[in-house]
Formats: sequence, C-alpha cells, structure tokens
Amino acid sequence: MRTHHPLDLLFIGGSGVISAAAVTRAVTQGHRVTVLNRGRSTTRPLPDAVETLVADVADDAAVDDALAGRDFDVVAQFRAFSPDHVARDIERFTGRTGQYVFISSASAYQTPPSRLPVTESTPLRNPFWQYSRDKIAGEDLLVRAHREEAFPATIVRPSHTYDRTLIPTTGAWTDVARMRAGKPVVVHGDGTSLWTLTHTEDFAVGFTGLLGHPHAVGDTFQIMGTHAPTWNQVYTWLGAAAGVPDPEIVHVPSETIAAVLPDVGDGLLGDKAHSMLFDCAKLQALVPEFGTTITYDQGAHEQIAWYDAHPDAQLTDPTLDAGFDRLVEHARAI
Repeated sequence: MRTHHPLDLLFIGGSGVISAAAVTRAVTQGHRVTVLNRGRSTTRPLPDAVETLVADVADDAAVDDALAGRDFDVVAQFRAFSPDHVARDIERFTGRTGQYVFISSASAYQTPPSRLPVTESTPLRNPFWQYSRDKIAGEDLLVRAHREEAFPATIVRPSHTYDRTLIPTTGAWTDVARMRAGKPVVVHGDGTSLWTLTHTEDFAVGFTGLLGHPHAVGDTFQIMGTHAPTWNQVYTWLGAAAGVPDPEIVHVPSETIAAVLPDVGDGLLGDKAHSMLFDCAKLQALVPEFGTTITYDQGAHEQIAWYDAHPDAQLTDPTLDAGFDRLVEHARAI
C-alpha cells in the first residue's frame, strides 16, 4: 500500500452518492479537504474537518470568487457534465493544481460492448444516451489538453455506484412500494443480463488511491468492483431486504419499457440493458488495496434500513407506477 502524505484536495461536488464516501475517506487519510458545492445537501453530511465553500458550479463568477486564487494539489471534479464546463475548468485550473480528476462514466464505453470484460481501452461510443456523449466530449478535451499543454488530467470512469440512498432498480423506491403492496415489478429483458454494482465505500478506496499518485496523471482508470449479479438477483435481494422474499417479477423487453417510459429509456437502452463486466487490473496495479468488499445482497439491507428510518424519503413516482402497470398488463396479454 502506498504511503499517503497530506494533500490539499478540492472536491467540486462532494456530497453526492459517489463523492461523499471519497471525501470521508480522504479526511480519514489525513488530507486537507475543501468541498465546493451549493451547500444544500443534508442527506450526506460532510465530516467536521472539511472546509466548505458555497457556490453554484454553474456560476463561473461565484466559483472564481469562492476559490479566490487558491491552488490545490488535487482538484476532483464531480459536477462537470458538458464539454463547455470542462473547457472552463482547464482554463481555471491550469497552473493551479498538480492533478485534475474528471469523473466521467462507464456508460461512455461502446454500447453494447463488442467484447467483455470492458477495459480502459474499450472504444468510447454511445449512440443512445446524450449524457454519455457529453462525458466523452469532456474526456476528449482533457486528453488534448494533456497532450498539447501537459494539463495534469486524470480521467476516472465509475460504473453503477450506489450508497444507502440510491436503489439501483428502474423504479427505485417505487419498486419497493410495489413489492410491499404485493404488486409485480418490471425487469428488463429476461433478467439474466449481468450488471456490475459497486458500493460507494469500495469506490472511495480506488478513487482516493489515485489522488496525488504520480502514475495516475495523464491516464484513465475505471473504478468498479467485480460484483456483477443478474437483474433478477438484484430485484430478489431488494425484495428480501424489504420483507418480500419472493417478489413477482414480470419480464419486458427493454425497447418496450423505453417506449412506454421514455424518461428511463435512454439510460436503459444506453446502459443497463446490456451485460457489463469490467477488468480493473490497471487500477489495482496502482491501488492494490482496491476490491469488492460489499455486495448488493448486503447493500440492499442497508438501503431498506435507511429508507425505513427516513419515511420522508419514501417517494413513489406515480408516472412510473402507472407505466409499470401498463407494461405488466401488456406482458400478461401476450
């Protein structure tokens, strides 16, 4: 394990599903952590040792004022979703950081992939999802900036990362409510495709291991575990945690779900409908302590316990719920 010396870290974001655990781990490792965000999240409170700067990351003037010319050893950008935003960051942080870490997405990879497991050299091409194409465009800017100007970029590609609040199924809490009401849940395809799920605490080990690492600058790393259950297993584990050990599952083609529920269609056709397995040997060569320690059969219990303790978070989506009813009716009529 590499010995860590204290770094001055700036997390842009820092209270989200994948960033909050990384902030906490960085603090426990003795780093000096500053978080810049809107300061509105109460779901994932920051450790007391964190310095907080309040600004909307979309407001350039507010961000510049909050940073006030400060330099950092590492800037970790969790809130850039467009190439324009990345371009502004390159201009803002050139000469002010030893490493700029851009959180991209494994959904940027070729979809569906022509070969498994996916590695960092798998082509980037997603014709289904604009979110993914914007991440690819941001990566392209950083690769060019590093090549031409030696901008110290590191690109990180997480896959489906969850915490106690982010239920990974299509309907999230709506699915849990349906199970508990004795209603069937809709699973895309035949439910046997494999899907990699990574607990945010495991992600944080890989992520913080790259911060300040001299061999990480100018390179790209995917960060996800080896845990790849089928979707049938995911829904069954979620049901068991919710007190419904044998939930009724109705299988529906992904294209049909996308037609009935277009709001989830892009993410389904552009990501979750295909088996995704990853090889993280490149990351583990630099961060050997990284690995899967929490699997979703455990994570589902953590999620249900949190939601049962927070009734105000138990929000169902009536549009999704009605769409699921239509999909079930259609499937049963065939």
